[in-house]
Amino acid sequence: MSSTDPATTTAPEGDVTGRSILLDEVTKRYPGQQKPAVDGITLEIPAGKVVMLVGPSGCGKTTTLKMINRLIEPTEGRIVVGDEDVTSIDGDELRRRMGYVIQAGGLFPHMTVAANIAIVPKMLGWSKEKIAARVDELLDLVSLDPDTYRDRFPRELSGGQQQRVGVARALAADPPVLLMDEPFGAVDPITRQRLQDELLRIQEELHKTIVIVTHDFDEAVKLGDWIVIFTEGAHIVQYDTPERILAEPANEFVENFIGSGAGLKQLTLNRVRDVELASAVTCSAGEETRAVLQRMDEAGGHQHAVVVDRRQRPVGWPSRRQLERLTRVPEGVESDLPVVGEAATLNDALDTMLVSSAGAALVTGRGEAFRGVITVETVMDAITRSRAAAASDQAYAPVGTNTNPIETLPSSPVTIEERNDEHAARTGSAEDDR
Repeated sequence: MSSTDPATTTAPEGDVTGRSILLDEVTKRYPGQQKPAVDGITLEIPAGKVVMLVGPSGCGKTTTLKMINRLIEPTEGRIVVGDEDVTSIDGDELRRRMGYVIQAGGLFPHMTVAANIAIVPKMLGWSKEKIAARVDELLDLVSLDPDTYRDRFPRELSGGQQQRVGVARALAADPPVLLMDEPFGAVDPITRQRLQDELLRIQEELHKTIVIVTHDFDEAVKLGDWIVIFTEGAHIVQYDTPERILAEPANEFVENFIGSGAGLKQLTLNRVRDVELASAVTCSAGEETRAVLQRMDEAGGHQHAVVVDRRQRPVGWPSRRQLERLTRVPEGVESDLPVVGEAATLNDALDTMLVSSAGAALVTGRGEAFRGVITVETVMDAITRSRAAAASDQAYAPVGTNTNPIETLPSSPVTIEERNDEHAARTGSAEDDR
């Protein structure tokens, strides 16, 4: 995208705005170390997908990530983005084409939220009017009200809000590639879940190519279209979909890395958006409860009503019994309201429902607007259906190996069977050599 083209936040549905990435036999050696930090990795990252890099500490996953935008220069090999070899172009120019998010957002403390987001567009020579419009557009995208947050400083934000601004800044110039290094590692579990859901929702709209480093395998399963599991030296042990890694771990190392409860982790493969939501009666604070109770009766005897604010965000969930004792719907926001986003996993939904006396949770979408209700029964039905449908999906598998260069991106998808046959042939040759 040129510096004069208008940036567009939302891609048409199904339109991939990301670019493929190829690390072709890339090695990184540091002086004085016998073993390379990254040893001849060849890794294909498909356009418009989320690829998670996981592995034990010191395995080379962060080094691999930073070589994509050349914050760390590779010792050997080449890096291809789309159809362009970017190994030898100016590093600063390359980094302006990619979004980069680090732990805790990495915001400049002396700059406002708007100024932080505007850094790259300013470098690209955008006009003040275009930058201002883009800042507001991105704040809205990450569910932060522009009027409220654009002029605040990082110290005036919570950890989750800082991370949202960090994502907005990374997307400011509409880059095709977004690199994220432990982006949610510095926030509490509840905020982490919400940020993960937010990222999934944003990806549904933008279809960027996203590469994320994480130590959390559950996070990898939740966010990733593909997961790369590394050992020391960025040696790839398994590169596959979350479904297949959980169902068919490559070896004992992967089994141990996944840990116990692989069956429960299957819950993270299904999203709230994929199940049918129950309807609910909505009302506003201050409304006469008599009218609300009448609508609940007309809707089939609902036992709860959802109180929404002017932006249709849920702020309360009173029961029929509570409403019958009142003349008007109460004001205020319930702090412990059980809410999940549409991009949340069924595992997240179940966790949220466990603390809900209603045995259900409220589902929100874009702008945290109310969408419907999910129940325990809905989740159990979805699990049953997914087990029945969990069959052999033989979709293509991207290339992931070590010391095995490929000349170009494959002209046709590589099937899992072909990759397994190739692996078996290499393994057989190694056995013969021994």
